Amino acid sequence: MARRKVSTYENVTRQYNAAADLMGLEDDVRKILAVTRNEFVVHFPVKMPDGRLEVFTGYRVQHNNVLGPFKGGLRYHPAVELDEVRALATWMTWKCAIANIPFGGAKGGVQVDPSRYSASEIEHITRRFTFDLGDNIGPEYDIPAPDVNTNPQIMAWILDTYLSTVPAHERQACIHVVTGKPVEAGGSQGRNKATGQGVVFCIEKWAKDHDVDLGGVKFMVQGFGNVGSWAARLMRPHGAKLVAVEDVTGAIANEAGIDADELKRYVDDAGGVRGYPGAAPVEHEEFFGTKADIIIPAALENQITGKTAPLLKVKLVAEGANGPTDPEGDEVLQDQGIHVIPDILCNAGGVTVSYFEWLQNKRSEFWDLEEVDGKLHRMMIGAYERVENAVESYKTDWRTAAYVVALSHLETVYKRRGIFP
Repeated sequence: MARRKVSTYENVTRQYNAAADLMGLEDDVRKILAVTRNEFVVHFPVKMPDGRLEVFTGYRVQHNNVLGPFKGGLRYHPAVELDEVRALATWMTWKCAIANIPFGGAKGGVQVDPSRYSASEIEHITRRFTFDLGDNIGPEYDIPAPDVNTNPQIMAWILDTYLSTVPAHERQACIHVVTGKPVEAGGSQGRNKATGQGVVFCIEKWAKDHDVDLGGVKFMVQGFGNVGSWAARLMRPHGAKLVAVEDVTGAIANEAGIDADELKRYVDDAGGVRGYPGAAPVEHEEFFGTKADIIIPAALENQITGKTAPLLKVKLVAEGANGPTDPEGDEVLQDQGIHVIPDILCNAGGVTVSYFEWLQNKRSEFWDLEEVDGKLHRMMIGAYERVENAVESYKTDWRTAAYVVALSHLETVYKRRGIFP
């Protein structure tokens, strides 16, 4: 009999319960945080530029907003479904709590393969989805952002559509309804690279704590979209060597090193790493077995599993993606003594700079890149050290410690505010 596939949300629940048990989370708070607040599924028709009509399914899940407005990305992917979005929204709550950001967790997406549609068609899909979400998003209520297969242009379309639904005299006060916008449309300097930058800040801190010279390390990246490509490029000034990359099109490796900037230009033109002339193609298992010091999983969930984790020959897993390691993979990493900087800490740079963008819009300010990066560095290192302290205090692994930090913060807020009625 085939083993039932464990859902992503079940993995989230398992991690949550482990941390809650360890710290003795208060029962009432535990019940509240164990479920989502709101879940929206919309089936919306779109009239395409050529006149044909298609119907799409979109999702928005709001997990918790005790710390502040719901916050989370929107992804466009054919595999988007409610269970996944529910898990991602929950992770966002933990992420904001760890980083001490006054946001709650949300996530959304549209079940669509964007590679099958033109830019004009994606615009139509985006605008109609935004319209159908209606009052379920808002600058002080729920603020979307980019995620898998979405970008600043898509955020600009969401902004423009949303503003058209509010009274004219209120529009300039609603620019912060979405973050990750183009700089010219109210976006923040540094937002595009923020998640990758946060990953690298965490790696730098890990290297310092373990007396590792990043100039001598080899690293590999899974996923070469926004997060993976930026992390790879930001590792380059340290002298670190990129030796293998995998994305949806295939995997490549070069022990002598891969030029991350050149690879990014190739991927922009070719649509993926497959065929890149500066490296040799390798199989999926061979990619995971590449000899390196660090792997940055920056693709989708459940990539490091009970099957792939034993192949790794690295010292550190720095999770740029959400949920790239499942519980079985986690057990293998712990047994092998491989260090893990968990996703809800490691990739919190994106939501942190989204918070900066939100603040700038509210205040009618514009910060330069140096200010953004400086603030991001302080917040990421602060979060890292809070998790590091929890590892020591609770004598536990880094992922469980990260959950403990998040849950402790949320528990304190609930205790101070009380629970209505």
